[in-house]
Amino acid sequence: MAALIVLCLTACSNSTKQEATTEKGFQPALDASTTGHIIVAGGYDNFEALEAEFDRFNEYYPDVELVYTKVDDYNNMIGTVLNGNDAPDIYVNYSWMYGRDKYKSSIDHAENLADPALGLDLDCIRSNIILNTDDGTLPMVPVFANTYGMLVNKDLFEKEGLSVPTTYKELVEVCKAFREKGYQNPMMGFSKEETTSLFTLAAYPFFCGTVANDAEAVKSLNSLDPSAGKYMQPTLEMTTQFINDGCVDLEACAEIENNYDAVILRFFEGDVPMMICSGDAVSGTKKRESRSEAFIANPFTYAFAPVPMSDEGAYFLDMPNLQFSVNKESANLDMANEFMRFLVTSGELNEMAQNKGLMSPTKDLSFNSVYAAFGDVPESRILSPEVIGLTDDAVLQFRQANYGVGTGAMTIDEAIARFGTFTK
Repeated sequence: MAALIVLCLTACSNSTKQEATTEKGFQPALDASTTGHIIVAGGYDNFEALEAEFDRFNEYYPDVELVYTKVDDYNNMIGTVLNGNDAPDIYVNYSWMYGRDKYKSSIDHAENLADPALGLDLDCIRSNIILNTDDGTLPMVPVFANTYGMLVNKDLFEKEGLSVPTTYKELVEVCKAFREKGYQNPMMGFSKEETTSLFTLAAYPFFCGTVANDAEAVKSLNSLDPSAGKYMQPTLEMTTQFINDGCVDLEACAEIENNYDAVILRFFEGDVPMMICSGDAVSGTKKRESRSEAFIANPFTYAFAPVPMSDEGAYFLDMPNLQFSVNKESANLDMANEFMRFLVTSGELNEMAQNKGLMSPTKDLSFNSVYAAFGDVPESRILSPEVIGLTDDAVLQFRQANYGVGTGAMTIDEAIARFGTFTK
């Protein structure tokens, strides 16, 4: 018995130590009476989720004032703002700004957040969405993530005894089953314009999967080599099959006016089992529940899941959505870094993402049932544009070609031949 008691006590002690290690959270490094004024700049009209983090931070530092300010025409103006007298201490940044002369100021003003002396818990963030730079510095860290997928009306699936599809074959079978049960549009999405149309959202992860391990293909696509159009062929064929299999009714989809507000409100009508959209659209669902008379009258449970465009399963295209940088010339640099150290923890990032309705950048997606399905995608099918390295110019060529093929405006051969010539 004595030996058993010792063994139990040792196990409990080890368990406690392990829990303390994995859930250490934020530990203040400055005096609680420290004063300061921190300005965070971004392009959102309002940022309640961040302001909630301000309140939580003030529990540690009650005399520090934190404010969020919106910068109009953010992408074009942030460089000017950083060079002005009222430059922010922390500001929104984007991976696509890195390496572009137009946004050089936004990168040059950024502190290296990979500096171990700052103590940021970068290990809590999924490594594939952290920006890879030429010199190994880290000018920004993700605070939200994004991906492409489909809103799923879970109540309809349960009512009809169907399961959310995880392969393309299952997707076609589920759409057929819903139609046989009287649902006119088992799957919908925005199709009026190319930008973030259902064609891009459904097919782009698949396209990334076809070139992810082919460095020569990526190099050729990025250089806009006319012969690189051949790398689009498997995806364009998949898009054609997707349309021919009757997964979507393009005429019905064309009635959706935009890919955000209108997509959400159409889904809330309650008769669409699956609605193709981006994580950005998902972030707006909670606020629009009260704007939908149909949803108020007949609320239902919904979630966000990847679109399975392959019989091997769906891809999870993992992308940073919003990233924060610290202005290295901030007059309140120590406190700005302290706030970032507070924010960049699993608990705070998850809390802020849930309040905002966006996907968290942390390694644990199970905490939010809306995005939990993406946490079930095997690691081999998680793709990162940051790692693959396709440029925006190359992606534009794919998007335009895929939209043309999807809408029937051009054949696959015509789309391939036009690679490198598409413009915005």
